[in-house]
Amino acid sequence: MNIFESVRVAWGGLVGNKLRSALTMLGVIIGVAAVIALVSIGQGARAMVTEQIQGLGSNLIMVTPRGGAGRLYLQDVADLTSRVPELAAAIPDLTRQFTVKWGTSDYSTTIEGTAPGYEQVRNQNVAEGRFLIQSDIDQRRHVAVVGYKVYTDLFGERDPIGEQILINGSSFTVVGLMEEKGQGLGMNYDDRVIIPISTAQRMMGTNRIATILAQAKSSDQAAPAVARITAIYEKKFPTQNPPNDDAIMVQSQDQILSTVNTATQTMTLMLGGIAGVSLIVGGIGIMNIMLVSVTERTREIGIRKAIGAKRRDILAQFLVESMILSLTGGLIGVLMGVGLGRLGSLINIPSTVSMASIITAFVFSAAVGLFFGIYPAMTAAVLDPIEALRYE
Repeated sequence: MNIFESVRVAWGGLVGNKLRSALTMLGVIIGVAAVIALVSIGQGARAMVTEQIQGLGSNLIMVTPRGGAGRLYLQDVADLTSRVPELAAAIPDLTRQFTVKWGTSDYSTTIEGTAPGYEQVRNQNVAEGRFLIQSDIDQRRHVAVVGYKVYTDLFGERDPIGEQILINGSSFTVVGLMEEKGQGLGMNYDDRVIIPISTAQRMMGTNRIATILAQAKSSDQAAPAVARITAIYEKKFPTQNPPNDDAIMVQSQDQILSTVNTATQTMTLMLGGIAGVSLIVGGIGIMNIMLVSVTERTREIGIRKAIGAKRRDILAQFLVESMILSLTGGLIGVLMGVGLGRLGSLINIPSTVSMASIITAFVFSAAVGLFFGIYPAMTAAVLDPIEALRYE
């Protein structure tokens, strides 16, 4: 019996028991669909977080005090700019929540003190008006640049440029409106009011800054810049166990991306592994039904052997039946998994359906059918024809 004849006979046997065949395939269908859908969600989450981290700025490096030992001041920004040639720009950053008032409207938002160069480092431009200039910093001017959400929630459709707002009881003139950027990593980049760093320090009662945001000249120079900055602060704040207890933490965008990608990749593999268990359960279901089929068709096997069928013919017939069950279930599962992935995107669940996950799930379903079909097929192939003919 050739392979085509085996497929024909096997298909006829499965079609003759449509309901049982459908229920047997159900485990494989659910398994394949779950693998594709869950892996797609994991990959989608990874892509979304990567995009959000990249949205923080281009070639970004963050210098932040760790614990109470580290201190950062405005002079540190100037020192890093002059001592680290790999940097294209560096700016101070100091944030705190305040209530902003305009007319009779109140709005709670983040007040961010910074300096010129913010647009370059943060990769966000002014949509209207102007950004802060150096004279604003030097003279501690009460000027503000509002984020897009602050503009829409506080001013509605009114032009904010030139309007007077109150921040913590002090009057500020709006000189600029930032372009819309959106949310990322739990922050809304549009929900903030930007003021001169010197004015922010006086308003918040401190001479320190919270963070230095720096931009490397290129992605290749980010790692050397991090190493140089780290060495500067390890010398300035010596510790017993560098870099584990460094007073100043220096992180590049690439380092954050690498950490996040490792975590999301682990999560994706875990989700795929959990879904893969249902495929194995589906394979056990295939083996169980095939063993029942062998028992039910014992006399048929005896008759086929009596008229000349060889062991390999019986083996091929039942093995092909098992493969057809798993492959058909796998194909239906692929369609369902892709559909669930697309549906997730429509309802704002991050998902990215990849060809790799489709191929992996389908191949695994075929392997499950082959593996769990071998034992029932061998059981049928080794039946003694005389005993099989006597079976009632």
